[in-house]
Amino acid sequence: MFSCTKKVLPNGLRLVSVEMPHLHSAEIAIYIKAGGRNDTPGKAGISHFLEHMLFRGSSEFASNLELEIAFEAIGGSVNAATDEETTCYFSRVHPDQIGEGIRLFSSMLLTPTLEGLEIEKRIITEEALEDINERGEETNTSNLCSKLLWPDHPLGTPTIGYLESIKGITVEDLRAYLAAHYVPGNALIVAAGRHDSDAFFAACESHFAGWGGGRPPALLPPVELQDEPRSLFVKDSDSQVNLQIAFRGFARQDKRLMILRLMRRILCGGGTSRLHLSLREKLGIVYSVDASLSAYEETGAFAVELATAPENLVLAVSEVLREVKSLAFEEVGEAELARVKEGYFYDLEYSADSTYEMQVRYGWGELMSLVRSIDEDRIEAGAIGGEQLMHTAHALFAPKNLTLAAVGPWKAGAKRAVEKLIHEYQKGWM
Repeated sequence: MFSCTKKVLPNGLRLVSVEMPHLHSAEIAIYIKAGGRNDTPGKAGISHFLEHMLFRGSSEFASNLELEIAFEAIGGSVNAATDEETTCYFSRVHPDQIGEGIRLFSSMLLTPTLEGLEIEKRIITEEALEDINERGEETNTSNLCSKLLWPDHPLGTPTIGYLESIKGITVEDLRAYLAAHYVPGNALIVAAGRHDSDAFFAACESHFAGWGGGRPPALLPPVELQDEPRSLFVKDSDSQVNLQIAFRGFARQDKRLMILRLMRRILCGGGTSRLHLSLREKLGIVYSVDASLSAYEETGAFAVELATAPENLVLAVSEVLREVKSLAFEEVGEAELARVKEGYFYDLEYSADSTYEMQVRYGWGELMSLVRSIDEDRIEAGAIGGEQLMHTAHALFAPKNLTLAAVGPWKAGAKRAVEKLIHEYQKGWM
């Protein structure tokens, strides 16, 4: 069993404690409600860049090595991640070392030196080059579909930025971004695992009470203008074609998101899922196929991704479009839906053993005003029926929402055939 308690410091910093006394570890996470979509105009990638720079030292720790040693001394291994809307710093620590972990994080976030800028530029440039071909073109299909979904908006820009924007970031840029977005009213600290809530709250107050700052800049909303399918093909010297078919989805607070979670499992939820059975077990044209669900403040996306030999590209696209259209026009059978729900229920139960899952559920959930208990998720999923799922699929998979990105050694004839499939998908929709 576990319990969740919350507190807000006078400076607006939110604190969330998820006590899991049966465990032998704890996890601390600090969320900043700012990510790639908050990048400074002309400075694409600065959110991600700053995340890297906070590891390079603080007023107390002269280098990233000293900081790593300090975390290791309390049973930790500090890490971080930047996505489109948040930046998260996190580490597992020994339960007896929660207070020291909070102190170390405060040193990182509140007194960074931001030294080693040129070294970090080289590191991030190497990371960015992993998604760029020999002609300087983007090869990450997820980034390409995002560009198609949200052109001329930060949500359509790679979180890592571009080579030129990375090159142009200065220490002054980083300090300005830090002052604008790393403010207590835009942050949350969560601890999950075996710990004492009162001690955790006291440590946060001791080390973060002096943190100040104003309101972060307002978000730039995306303009939703897509009214027909969009596609993009990029040549790359690989042995396979990497493919993503993405559909413009729903915002974070949309009541249909639970249906999309079940839909993802129906299509790509393991060995009995439809696309796994079709593309791998029946046709043998993929090693694996996956689906992802993104939900932002005002918009979202549902994406299917796979890799296949160039000669199988047209068949793979045809099968994916056939399966999503089937969901939109035919009710899922009771037995299949029950099996998918049961798997989801098991995963909900398993999540109660994970400090990571609990800090995300109650920490990130609080940050985004989306806190839900395991029981609430179970009840909502259990009430979903086949007709409700079909209506949601019809709205989601409508042709006007479709984007497709293919990267690899595709042939011109295959490109024309895929474009024809998309046209037929659009024409045949009612």
